[in-house]
Amino acid sequence: MTGAPVGRHQLSDRQRLAWLRLIRTDNVGPQTFRDLINRFGSAEAALDALPELARRGAGREALRPFPADAAQAEMETAARFGARFVAVGEADYPPLLRRVAGPPPLLAVKGDASVLALPAVSIVGARNASLAGIKMARTLARDIGREGYAIVSGLARGIDAAAHTGSLDTGTIAALAGGLDRPYPPENLPLCAEIAERGALVSEMPFGWEPRARDFPRRNRLIAGLGLGLIVVEAAVRSGSLISARLAGEAGRLVFAVPGSPLDPRAAGANGLLKQGATLVTEARDVLDALAPLAGLRAQGPDTFEEPPDFSAAPPPADDDRARIVECLGPTPVGVDEIIRHTGLHPAQVFMVLLELDLAGRLERHSGGAVSLLVGEM
Repeated sequence: MTGAPVGRHQLSDRQRLAWLRLIRTDNVGPQTFRDLINRFGSAEAALDALPELARRGAGREALRPFPADAAQAEMETAARFGARFVAVGEADYPPLLRRVAGPPPLLAVKGDASVLALPAVSIVGARNASLAGIKMARTLARDIGREGYAIVSGLARGIDAAAHTGSLDTGTIAALAGGLDRPYPPENLPLCAEIAERGALVSEMPFGWEPRARDFPRRNRLIAGLGLGLIVVEAAVRSGSLISARLAGEAGRLVFAVPGSPLDPRAAGANGLLKQGATLVTEARDVLDALAPLAGLRAQGPDTFEEPPDFSAAPPPADDDRARIVECLGPTPVGVDEIIRHTGLHPAQVFMVLLELDLAGRLERHSGGAVSLLVGEM
């Protein structure tokens, strides 16, 4: 991908600042960021193009790039906090996370970056966990960690805290829903400090960002993407842990579950995963044996920033082309390939119009590359 670091190439300070400005701009998510870099070759060129692109997408308000001074201030805040921003493709960026759909272009990291290079296993579960569940999570984390794996979780009370505690000596990674300087919950602040000293804290959210309920699924995507597999230890039927399990499955990761009593609602989610084909876990060896063939694949596979369509092979989309593409869209997600086939337009033209709609705040992106129009934008 033009303008993106690969292998052990590092961004310059100027490039890193431009990347931070771009990903902090309204309506620019990881997928949109990738498309912009693919189209314009660099974050600086993409920033210059943003207002006109959003105007073409019929945005209701002018889109202003994130201010350079605000991005510089955030970088200085990160430095004072002992953290830094790692770009996708740089040596310290977690190799497995680079392979998920729409990886965070920049990841704020505090702690020992070498932990991020280890093969990892994610452990999640109930906040109101039973003592048996907490003991199981701590034991699994300890035993799996001793075999050379980092343990990933979300710093929540209950199962998350037990997983981190059990792997402090071998390597643990906490993914945060807010900024690195806004860990949650407050009761886990001492644990967070220990992880920063002995493991690693990661977040894609801005410094100073207080986590909200809608930010936790985004954090769950990090947890799922950082591990080769994900273990659920106690989870209700409707829980964030099951969101993490779904995301892990969509990313091609193995999903494991610890069985529990049918009489305990905290076990209903994990038991349901077992019915759906998750691997049953009663000891660490169940996980280690299943992951053994995959551990060597952690740094392999294609870069998620795949080869973009050749934008020079087709003229810019005309107003009629935009209208045809918008007509294909509605509240129901459809695949981009379907839009290309239906309209007969060049892929580059379709990608460009979708990018314009996205920057105008009219498009919603879904797993698997599907898109839809936001309600009220039809």
